Amino acid sequence: MPSVFLVSDTHFGHAGVCRFTHEDTGIKIRPWTDPNEMDEDMVRMWNEIVAPNDRVYHLGDVVINRRCLPTLGRLNGKKVLIRGNHDIFRLEDYTPYFEDIRGYKVLSKEGIIMSHIPVHPSQLERWKANVHGHLHSNVLDDPRYINVCVEQTEFKPILLDEILDRVSKL
Repeated sequence: MPSVFLVSDTHFGHAGVCRFTHEDTGIKIRPWTDPNEMDEDMVRMWNEIVAPNDRVYHLGDVVINRRCLPTLGRLNGKKVLIRGNHDIFRLEDYTPYFEDIRGYKVLSKEGIIMSHIPVHPSQLERWKANVHGHLHSNVLDDPRYINVCVEQTEFKPILLDEILDRVSKL
């Protein structure tokens, strides 16, 4: 049976993300200085764990530069894009690489809402957890918010089962 993975904020082709630092320490949040090297490493790590028939929910900010869209075609899995604030290209630019494109995804049975930007705390009471991206190396001080940015997942997708295990302990 195919596995289901989650990931966010790959930022393929983004030189600037290679310069992002932790606010408190000034240490870089990604180990790369070259975006091409970053992209190649993340493609390799993705394909080492994601099989062609697995499903991957990408919670936004997939590529920054339009010329990097073809990178998505090199990634294993049947992909669904939950659009992020940097996913600004026309819908038709993304459709060759994603089976579905949406604003959010609800897993009703599990009580999870998946979004790019964390949902407002006043709305979180409707859910057991909010799986999100957007914050990169930052995390919210509430265990119901689960950040799946690549900086939180060793720069590769994470199994949904790992997230469900965390949610079951809330």
